[in-house]
Amino acid sequence: MDTHRGVHAPSLFLLLLLLADAATTDAKLAPDYYIKTCPRAERIVTDVVSQKQLSHPTTAAGVLRVLFHDCFVSGCDASVLVSPNAFARSERDAAQSQSLPGDAFEAVTRAKTALELECPGVVSCADVLALASRVLVTMTGGPFYPLRLGRKDALASSPTAPDAELPLANSTVPRLIAMFAAKGFTVQELVALSGAHTLGFAHCSEFADRIFRRPVKGGGGAVAHDPAMNPAYAKGLQDACRNYQRDPTIAVFNDIMTPGKFDNMYFVNLQRGLGLLSTDQELWTDPRTRPVVQRYATNQTAFFADFARAIVKLGVQGVKTGRDGEVRRRCDMFNGNPVVPGG
Repeated sequence: MDTHRGVHAPSLFLLLLLLADAATTDAKLAPDYYIKTCPRAERIVTDVVSQKQLSHPTTAAGVLRVLFHDCFVSGCDASVLVSPNAFARSERDAAQSQSLPGDAFEAVTRAKTALELECPGVVSCADVLALASRVLVTMTGGPFYPLRLGRKDALASSPTAPDAELPLANSTVPRLIAMFAAKGFTVQELVALSGAHTLGFAHCSEFADRIFRRPVKGGGGAVAHDPAMNPAYAKGLQDACRNYQRDPTIAVFNDIMTPGKFDNMYFVNLQRGLGLLSTDQELWTDPRTRPVVQRYATNQTAFFADFARAIVKLGVQGVKTGRDGEVRRRCDMFNGNPVVPGG
């Protein structure tokens, strides 16, 4: 009995310390954090980002993707926004970051510029990204969710961390579950957050292995595809992506039914074999995630409620406060000399 306690007591003690530290950091965030220092902060971000979305409708999906990349790698600290330069590399150099859309970075930059004119050096880039994400989720039809502010911007940006910590487009469900569990997320939260793929697009290179397999024997030039795919859908993707190797910018919508609307159609599509990435479609075939997909496909209210809770949880991952961070004057560069781990 004593030996059993001796093995687990240190790990339990460490867990309690981590929970206490997280609770302390969490307590420093507040919905009205800028009420005295920059009372119009939320309105400014809303106005700027809304205009960007109206002129470039893919902005919402891009900002959500950048938010996920930021929070899943070293926490929600705007480290993904830092641009590399001649002297230092950053998260933007990672292979996983190469397809992050410019519209998303531009939206954050515009909002930050407007904030700096009104209240310079007050609102962090991490908070701008969090606020912009909520604006765009609701603007495209998704749920409004509570947001606490007060994040500080990171003092480091690792060029190697994204490739180590982010799931790939062809990650298996067991791998996804393990990666999300390591960040404290349940299977249900994994599926709920995956529902953000109801917006946006993916480049053909990210799913080419699903639609361009071996030639069909006696098929007159036909090419086999992932059997989990709807055949007509696979044929349409093959046509759309025929020249993707010559033009790597070719992309298609994640949700072919309602690509610009935040709704539950993503989950309905999975039931029909219309999942674009293998990580999407496998949520339907794996017995651990399939029941959640079924629930969300038939109950958009349940999806919205679970997504709201999950993105709130995502938004406080690894938050920096106090002296652990800074409020950058520009989101793409540190105020002082950068510290680049692994660079």
